[in-house]
Amino acid sequence: MTYEQFYGLSENPFGVTPDPRFFFSSRSHQDALAYLRYTLGERKGFAVVTGEVGVGKTTVVRRFVETLNGGVDLAVVLNPKLSFKQLLATIARELGSSVKGKNKADLLLDLKDFLVDARRRDRSVVLIVDEAQNLPASSLEEIRMLSNLEMESSKLLQIAFVGQPELSQMLNLTSLRQLRQRIPGICTIRPLSQEEVEQYVRTRLEKAGWQGRPEFVKEAFEETFRYSGGIPRLINFVCDRSLLLGFVEEAGLVDGRLVRAAVRDLEGIQEVVT
Repeated sequence: MTYEQFYGLSENPFGVTPDPRFFFSSRSHQDALAYLRYTLGERKGFAVVTGEVGVGKTTVVRRFVETLNGGVDLAVVLNPKLSFKQLLATIARELGSSVKGKNKADLLLDLKDFLVDARRRDRSVVLIVDEAQNLPASSLEEIRMLSNLEMESSKLLQIAFVGQPELSQMLNLTSLRQLRQRIPGICTIRPLSQEEVEQYVRTRLEKAGWQGRPEFVKEAFEETFRYSGGIPRLINFVCDRSLLLGFVEEAGLVDGRLVRAAVRDLEGIQEVVT
């Protein structure tokens, strides 16, 4: 028997894989989603979303992608440690184009033709680069050149950079000042407040079929916030472990003692891994 079965849950409420179904609308996450919708939807050219590891950037992006209608061609780059030519080839494959035997100039020309044709058909083309802080500075600068592709008053390619806080530092480099000037603003996703942590936990439990068992007491939320600092990924870790310990003890509630025991387990595991 699993703890999900023991507590009558339909699935694991605290999985660490980003899942738009479990999207939690904190104020910061709502702002990031609205920012992406406006910046890319209005064809402003560039959007940049930053945040600490585990704060929910990828979940927000996936939620945004879910809201796109059929009039959008989407390319998502998950491994940006690429040269500009490799990046162009990845974009081409994502958009369904052939890359075999093509050099950088061919890939650029094909992309331009694709973008012009998409605009004629009233379609938008969106490029999302996740973990963008890993992009070489040279590739970032060349991506700026892609933003020169425009028609009338709007950009042909909408680009979203998503990354850790180091991305903001990179974009402030003198060598990238022309790129930074093209970005209308940087949206930073912040950790959850203590009140939002409680809402987050309850929301995920309810989406997994929670009927009030186990009961989470106030001290459990306080300890969860103390350990996680409001980072959703850490909240998931500690709540998942707390439910497992509750199952082992056949506990009907999760209290501060159980959460502290879960934290000790997690820290012990981290020490072993390190």
